[in-house]
Amino acid sequence: MRPFCLLFTLFLALQKVKSFPRQPKLHDFKTKLHRHFMISSSSTDDVKSLGRVFYPTGYGADPSGVQDSTAAIMAAITDAAGIQNGQQLLAGVNDLGGATVDLQGGSFKISKPIAIPPNSGNLVIQGGTLRASDTFPTDGYLIELHSPSSPKTTTHESYDPFSETKVRNEPIYYEDITFRDILFDSSNIGGGLLVIDSARTRINNCFFLHFVTEGILVERGHETFISSTFMGEIPTIGGDEHERNFLGTAIDLASNDNAVTDVVIFSANIGIVLRGQANIINGVHCYNKATYFGGIGILIKTGQNRVDNCYMDYNSIIIQDPTQVHISNGFFLGGGNVVLKSISGKISGLNIINNMFTGDDSRDVVELDGDFVSVDQVVIDQNNAKGRMRLKSTIGKMSVAGNGTMWIADFSTVLVFPNRISHVQYSVYNSAGSIEGMGGHGVTNVTGTIVVVETEKQMNGIVWFLVDQNP
Repeated sequence: MRPFCLLFTLFLALQKVKSFPRQPKLHDFKTKLHRHFMISSSSTDDVKSLGRVFYPTGYGADPSGVQDSTAAIMAAITDAAGIQNGQQLLAGVNDLGGATVDLQGGSFKISKPIAIPPNSGNLVIQGGTLRASDTFPTDGYLIELHSPSSPKTTTHESYDPFSETKVRNEPIYYEDITFRDILFDSSNIGGGLLVIDSARTRINNCFFLHFVTEGILVERGHETFISSTFMGEIPTIGGDEHERNFLGTAIDLASNDNAVTDVVIFSANIGIVLRGQANIINGVHCYNKATYFGGIGILIKTGQNRVDNCYMDYNSIIIQDPTQVHISNGFFLGGGNVVLKSISGKISGLNIINNMFTGDDSRDVVELDGDFVSVDQVVIDQNNAKGRMRLKSTIGKMSVAGNGTMWIADFSTVLVFPNRISHVQYSVYNSAGSIEGMGGHGVTNVTGTIVVVETEKQMNGIVWFLVDQNP
């Protein structure tokens, strides 16, 4: 073949190759490779951003943690929040298109809270360590989603959006903010993360350490999801000599519709406080501070909350005036239990079912702290206990055998509430096999937790009792 013809044939072949559609995987690989060489070919200190990814080191942040990086990180976040495209999520919240502030695995010293600009949405902060300096304010949090238009709650009151004194649709200044793969080290000063008036915030695969106020505090807003996260005042795997001195609260939710899933709280005075409604706590392991030292695993201060499949390790769940609260499928170790604490003396809607309790303490699995004058729709049943824990229920079953006319069943060691039985059923078995031989029979007295059944004639037999405290 002549050289000219050979070159022409090769040219046609190349044209056909160029006309093939580009393979997505190959295109993605080339894009990532191009970005890698762009960063590698110049100093990382000079690269502020690539596309919608912003690098605080390019703004002068010190990834070694020696110099203060507060201003540099704030500058990177401010620029990320400034790339608005005219799109919005909730009204007034700018859709930033997934803009990302990448800490690149650096450890950064922070001297004051990093404030996320208000009206920001669809923003990600990821991949590094934030550590409070010695001058960090004691009332601050390392990162704050806090608009100047949003007041901080000054008291630890319960949050009820349906109250006549509150507006149902509060303003929302943040939406779809994601924190992932970040270590928040408060250096025994202040807290970790503050979220106020935010919707659909995600905190995933993070680590909160050395907080003395709250690791995470959420006020108002909706649907903050905390998952796959570890939290503690000090690093420990339990039984620490400083345990009795723990001060902080790992998670405080003064907000509605939140979820805490697959979280470990290894050191804190209180693991979780629920001051809002319609929250779900699932798969949480609390060994933050033992009940013996005054610690609390989960404190529920408002109604309409659910705790499922959690592990309370030497501490308890405390519920104040339970109203539509559900506790199920939990494991309570080392004497941990459920405490019903009376504030106004009312319970309405409470399920404590299918839990396991074990411990050497002589404690009731469900314990009353104070008197309850109104009890409605309470089911405490189908739990089991080992060790010296005392099983308590709102449903009691007992058989009394004997030879006589009076059959007394005392349920004081079985029932949760000491002074109420709402329903009684009983069955009589006459060993002589004669119904006529025992004459008439009936319940003649119900006082406190004692039920009396009497027969007209003496008989040798058994009476089975079933009582229920649920009205």
